[in-house]
Amino acid sequence: MSNLLWKSLVVSPAVLGATLLVSTTAIASPNTTTEVSPAEQASVTEVAQQPEILAQTTIDQVNRYSNEGNQNNSQSQVTSVSQFSDVQPTDWAFQALQSLVERYGCIAGYPNATYRGNRALTRYEFAAGLNACLDRVNELIATATADLVTKQDLATLQRLQEEFSAELATLRGRVDSLEARTAELEANQFSTTTKLVGEAIFAVSDVFGGNTGDNNNTVFQDRVRLDLQTSFTGRDVLHTRLAAGNATAFTQFDNVGNQINTAEGTQTFQVGSTGNNAVKIDRLTYEAPVGPAQVYLAASGGRHSHYAAVNNPYFFDKTDGGNGALSTFASESPIYRIGGGAGIALNLPLGKGGGILGNSSITAGYLASEANNPGVSSGLTNGDYAALGQLNFSVGDRLALAATYVHGYNASGALFDSGSTSDGTVGSVAVGTRQANFLGNAAGNAAIPPVANPSSSNSYGVSAAFRPSDKLSISGFVSYHDISGFGRGDDYEAWSYGAGVALADFGKQGNVLGFFAGAQPYSFNRPDFVGGNDIPYHFEGFYKYRVSDNISVTPGVIWLTSPGQNSDNDDAIIGTLRTTFTF
Repeated sequence: MSNLLWKSLVVSPAVLGATLLVSTTAIASPNTTTEVSPAEQASVTEVAQQPEILAQTTIDQVNRYSNEGNQNNSQSQVTSVSQFSDVQPTDWAFQALQSLVERYGCIAGYPNATYRGNRALTRYEFAAGLNACLDRVNELIATATADLVTKQDLATLQRLQEEFSAELATLRGRVDSLEARTAELEANQFSTTTKLVGEAIFAVSDVFGGNTGDNNNTVFQDRVRLDLQTSFTGRDVLHTRLAAGNATAFTQFDNVGNQINTAEGTQTFQVGSTGNNAVKIDRLTYEAPVGPAQVYLAASGGRHSHYAAVNNPYFFDKTDGGNGALSTFASESPIYRIGGGAGIALNLPLGKGGGILGNSSITAGYLASEANNPGVSSGLTNGDYAALGQLNFSVGDRLALAATYVHGYNASGALFDSGSTSDGTVGSVAVGTRQANFLGNAAGNAAIPPVANPSSSNSYGVSAAFRPSDKLSISGFVSYHDISGFGRGDDYEAWSYGAGVALADFGKQGNVLGFFAGAQPYSFNRPDFVGGNDIPYHFEGFYKYRVSDNISVTPGVIWLTSPGQNSDNDDAIIGTLRTTFTF
C-alpha cells in the first residue's frame, strides 16, 4: 500500500492535495498506528479543517464572550503558494504545491502564513485530507470545470477511497455524531451572549493580641460568587450576581474585656455575607455606552466603586473579591463606601490627549439604599441616598488623579455602610471605628447608650496612583467627612488616609507583593462615646501567589493599633491565608 501511495503522491497532484489538506488537530484514534513512510511524512502539511474544529465553530457561538476556542488554529484557503512563509521555491514539493493551488485549490494555511508541512500523520488524518480533497474535486465537477480533473487523478483517488473506506466511514460517523450533539446544544443552550464568571474564596484566619486574641478562635470561612454577564450589543454588560458565604469579621475587645463595636480589620470576603451560605442576588447592574458617555444602572447592590475610578491598582478588586488587598480599608478609599443600592451613574470624557483638559473625565452618580421601599420616608428620593461627583485626570498611563465629593443622607445606622440595607447586611459596617461611623448622639450623657438620628454628610477626597514602571505601583488617598446631625449634639468630623506600594510579578508573573498603611476612619471628641482620641493605624502586608491562571493563594498580615481609638487597648494582629478560585 505504501508503494502505491508514494507513486500516487509523485504522479498525481490531486492525491498529494489530499495529504496536504490535513490539519495538526485532525481526528486521530489513540490506537491507530502511522502507516505513512518518512518520505511521505516530509510532504505532509497541516492545513485541513476537520470536523472537530467545524463543530467547535458552532460551540463557540455559545461561548462567544469567553476565552475558549483557539482561533490561532483556524485555517483559510490561499490563492498562491508564495503566501506561505515556510515554503520555499527550493523545496522538493514546491511545484506540486503550486500546481494544486492553481488547478484544484486544495491548499489552506494558518493565519500566521505558515504551512507546517513537516510532521507525521495517522491513517485517520490522511483519510480526513482525502475526504476533503474528494469534496473539492466533486465541487469542480459540479461547477463545469471537470476538464481540470484528469482521469488518472480520479482513478487514483478512487483506489485510495477504497483503501481508506473504513477510516472514511468512521470519520463520517464522528461528524454525524458531532453535528447531532451540536444541534442539541444549540437547541437547549442557555444564551449565546451570556458568560458565567465565578469566584470561590477559602480563607483560614486568626487574630492575636490581648483580650481580642483570647476571645476569638481560628476560623475557616468561605464566600462564593457566580456572576452572569450578559451582553446584547457586544459593548454593554448586564451583571446578575449570586452570592453566598459564611464569613464574618472578628470581634474586638478592649483592655478590660468589653466588646469594641468597630469595623477595623474587616476583610473583603467578610463583607455582604449572610453568615450561613444562603444564596442571594447581591448585584444587579447594567453598563452601556450612550454616545461618548458610559452609563451605569443599578437595580440592587450598586456601589460607587463599580463605576468610579478608585485609583488603587493591585489593592482594589472591582468585585470586592479575592484578588486584591485582604482588608476593606486597603482596597479603596472609605469615601466610596458611603451609600449604595439602586440608582444611576454617568462617566463622560472631557478631553483626549492635548489641551487644557488633557485625558480627563467627569463621573456623577446617585445611589439609594431604600429605592425599593414605597414608604413615606423611603423610596428613591426620600430614603437613604448618596450622590457622588468626581473629576478624573490622567497623564499617559503612568499617573492618575481624582478629586471626589459625596453628599449623603442616612436616617440611621452607619456612615460607611455601603448601603447595607440594599444587600441584606443591615447594620454591617465595612470600615472604620464606631466614632467615625455612628450617626446620632447620647443626649450629651456618656452613660446613656448612643441614640441614632438622621444625618447628612458632605465628604471630600483625593486619590492618586503612580506607576513609575510596569512592575511598581504607588497609590494613596485622603478623605474628610463633615456630618451634620438632625438632633442635638450629633455633628462631628471624620478623617481617613492611606498609601500603598505594590510590586507586580514579584517572583513570578502574576504574583503581587503589597504593603499598605494608613489611618482607619476616625473621629475625635465625641462626648457620647467612651474611649480615647487616638488614631487607629492600620498596617497590612500580603503576597498573592499565582498558582495557575485560575488559582491564587494569598498569605497576609493585618496589624491594628489603638483599636477603638484607644491606645490602652492591645494591638490586634490578624493572620490570613486566602485561596481564590476563579472560573
